[in-house]
Amino acid sequence: MSTRNSRLKGFYHLNPFERLQQVKMFDGLNDDDLRMLHGGNGALSVERADKMIENVIGTFNLPFGIATNFVINGHDVLIPMVVEEPSIVAGASYAAKLIRAGGGFQTQSTAPLMIGQIQLVDLNDFPQATSDILSRKADILKIANRQSTSLSALGGGAKDVEIHTIEHSPMGPMLIVHLIIDCRDAMGANAINSMAEAVAPLLEQISGGRAYLRILSNLTDRRRSCVRAVVPPHALARDGLSGEEIIEGILWAYAFAATDPYRATTHNKGILNGIDPVLIATGNDWRAIEAGAHAYAARNGQYTSMSVWERDPAGNLVGTLELPIAVGVVGGATKVHPAAQAALKLLNVRQAHELAEICLCAGLASNLAAMRALATEGIQRGHMSLHARQIAMAVGAQGHEIDELTRRMIEEKIIKPSRAEELLTKIRNTTIVPSIINE
Repeated sequence: MSTRNSRLKGFYHLNPFERLQQVKMFDGLNDDDLRMLHGGNGALSVERADKMIENVIGTFNLPFGIATNFVINGHDVLIPMVVEEPSIVAGASYAAKLIRAGGGFQTQSTAPLMIGQIQLVDLNDFPQATSDILSRKADILKIANRQSTSLSALGGGAKDVEIHTIEHSPMGPMLIVHLIIDCRDAMGANAINSMAEAVAPLLEQISGGRAYLRILSNLTDRRRSCVRAVVPPHALARDGLSGEEIIEGILWAYAFAATDPYRATTHNKGILNGIDPVLIATGNDWRAIEAGAHAYAARNGQYTSMSVWERDPAGNLVGTLELPIAVGVVGGATKVHPAAQAALKLLNVRQAHELAEICLCAGLASNLAAMRALATEGIQRGHMSLHARQIAMAVGAQGHEIDELTRRMIEEKIIKPSRAEELLTKIRNTTIVPSIINE
């Protein structure tokens, strides 16, 4: 049985080097990984960067943090996060601790199917073109799979052909051919684009039309992952608030995001606060994932919350998050950037769907952290005001003194009888002094 434990007590209070040593003990990072992560000669050399993009003049560093407390499908996981914004790592870690009390995160994924699109225009007979293309499906798939024999050898590759007709557009009608491609453990962009390019001439020949765009779609709605988490009320209770009260506040916050696109946008940004840092740490295309996630959130005609929160019959808070998330653990920057390699080693992932599921766990945790903070603040303000007013009256405040004393205690965030008595004395002295002067 594994002794790995992501519940690293006191981790926050250690210095960066001490944290790194704990991470090393958690999983198989070697001394080279540690030196690279802790400064060394830099995780990414200028020479290597110059081979990645154009017009390189240097590199840009971001903080590399570790989110703790995650239990995913029964396994403890430390999650690497590269991000510049404070509180994201701490918030995700805290929320993961709450979810840990309910048994951790449970995940699942669909097959890694992606879509390559070929746009056909200037067709004389759309129904006939559709029929002719589908009758040549085997030939189309054969040409597509010649472009990536390695993918086919792993059980992936082009699997199907579908056709969609767009009758009205600013330029007129068009036929869109979808190549359905199993990308296995790659993100798949290069393979998909190559396949789309390769089959375009045959599609032109079959249909009698012209092919314009031949490119992947980042709305990878057939390559989805899903995470579910349960939080018992007792885990949420704090600062004098019951877990049930906090759950109520969280559900109201979710209801707002589920029905209002202005709130949903900020709500979903909080989810991506958790997902993006993991994508960056592992060298994946966070822009592609964001584009697909936002499109998926609007799939029913209105932009809405990416997550769903509800209360189960036992009174627990239950959160789910399902998104299209096409990531890779082979190829691309995952194999070029040294820090990305170290991040994947730390995560101990072998398959792309495992990484996708970890990303969603970080996203759901960040979502919970944000909603708990927002809901608790709202609840606490209401409780604080009521509690302060009761204490003000209990220490003898009268009339306008009650409102003034209540205001001062809330402002200080010290709502105690002893402090209330001190403040009441000050209020009364301040009130008396001017009358003496006037006399």
